[in-house]
Amino acid sequence: MIAKRVAAEKAVELIDNGMVVGLGSGSTSTLAIRKIAEYVKNGLQITAVASSKNSEKLAKELGIPIIPFSEVKEIDITIDGADEVDHDMNLIKGGGGALLREKILAFNSKKFVVIIDESKLVNKLGQFPLPVEIVPFASELTLKHLEALNCKPLIRRHNDKEWISDNGNLIVDCIFNVINDPSDLNQKIRSIPGVVETGLFIGMTHTLIIGNMEGTTRTL
Repeated sequence: MIAKRVAAEKAVELIDNGMVVGLGSGSTSTLAIRKIAEYVKNGLQITAVASSKNSEKLAKELGIPIIPFSEVKEIDITIDGADEVDHDMNLIKGGGGALLREKILAFNSKKFVVIIDESKLVNKLGQFPLPVEIVPFASELTLKHLEALNCKPLIRRHNDKEWISDNGNLIVDCIFNVINDPSDLNQKIRSIPGVVETGLFIGMTHTLIIGNMEGTTRTL
């Protein structure tokens, strides 16, 4: 928890008055949201958009001003976590199921800041199952095409039911073990009809902040 907290706190220092801030999802992003709320209570003037219903709910409860996307031309900075990061700063995201919305925020941000603890930094992506969001229609056919890419695709379930994303879709966790070419794999998966988006974030990270158990951070 210390490593995540210091990374989150370091990232929040990058926020200035007047910014539109993108709020990520997941445990590390929650720490950032709570820290942003402290800054807001102390006079920081920002507006924010969120990548998930849970993050939006938390932000509102903590007093962070949330605005609709119709009022946003561009996001100044988005702060979000990741499930895995390689040394080229490519990511696997989506462990919490918000990968599509997270990617929309990242794509529309001037600066996409990723916060992790040091355990998330890997030589090659793939140990963490790759989340892929797919439409429910003909999901069996989509799974067959995913499996043909040499992975084991499993529809995410919760309480013995298929887990449904905020967008009304299914999440498939694809077990690859090792992803040698993230960019190529991302293109192949996205070319499958029925796939909405992948949890591979390729070349999107502007700043990576890594926290460690000693309470210090390093920035890439």
